[in-house]
Amino acid sequence: MIQGWVNYHRHIVSKETFNSVDDAIYRSIRHWIQRRHPRKSDAWKAKKYFTSHEGNNWVFHGMLNEQDYYLYEAARVPLKRHTAIQGEANPFDPVWESYFEKRLDAQMMATYQGKQWLHHLWQEQNGECPVCQQKITKRTGWHSHHILWRSKGGPDTQENRLLLHPTCHQQVHSQGLTVTKPRPSHREGC
Repeated sequence: MIQGWVNYHRHIVSKETFNSVDDAIYRSIRHWIQRRHPRKSDAWKAKKYFTSHEGNNWVFHGMLNEQDYYLYEAARVPLKRHTAIQGEANPFDPVWESYFEKRLDAQMMATYQGKQWLHHLWQEQNGECPVCQQKITKRTGWHSHHILWRSKGGPDTQENRLLLHPTCHQQVHSQGLTVTKPRPSHREGC
């Protein structure tokens, strides 16, 4: 429950709020422990209910079926800022096509499904850039390109996208080059 709430709110300035939530939960837990064990010492309570986990010495934990469970801490979730769209950007203007493609690439890299999609595109092209026929690697970098630009009515589908080196992508946009998907290579015995 805590993790879902934190993931929903992590895109805004919320670190202080997350710390406040953790503090309120911690105070509630201490109050519950005090009510449950009024005659036990603070050291006994600490040993029974708190442990060290991932660099934090005061993590509430419990065991169920010989499995340790730790209370999720809201403040440990990294914030992920939303990148605002530039005010003058227009998705229907071809001048802004490259800008919107870069935004889509960043969104794809942020999700597991997006990464799988990009990996499929890379495999479909045999890991090569269709413009220069050189390998696309983490070191060379890549950009996702819409074959039929979205500003000209192209869909945002896998069939309409391919991967290019950043410099090749810039050439395609600046020189108005047409790029097509490479034909899949068929191996014998497949």
